[in-house]
Amino acid sequence: MRPYLPLVLLVVAFGGTTASAPAPGKDKAAEKQAKRDAQEAAFAALRRGEILPLTRIMQIATAQVPGDVIEIEYKAGPKYEVKILSRTGRVIEMKIDARTGEILAMEDD
Repeated sequence: MRPYLPLVLLVVAFGGTTASAPAPGKDKAAEKQAKRDAQEAAFAALRRGEILPLTRIMQIATAQVPGDVIEIEYKAGPKYEVKILSRTGRVIEMKIDARTGEILAMEDD
């Protein structure tokens, strides 16, 4: 994995969905607070040793599919969804158990 590429994006999302554009009239401050709360919950789980750190998840993913990690999302379950730009130019999405590092699924994105 080249250290300068790519910018790794971590999107913390609970409930199996990622944040989307706010509905008209929705309170943006409340939405931002909900994202901060979800992020803090994920960091707390990491500090308690309940989930693996991102560096370990990236190692597991790139050992299976060599390339550049382009996105990581933390989902309820808990699991990580990792997208890798493979050396062949394909984008591969992997679902990895956040507790054990087991690869749950892998598919072309």
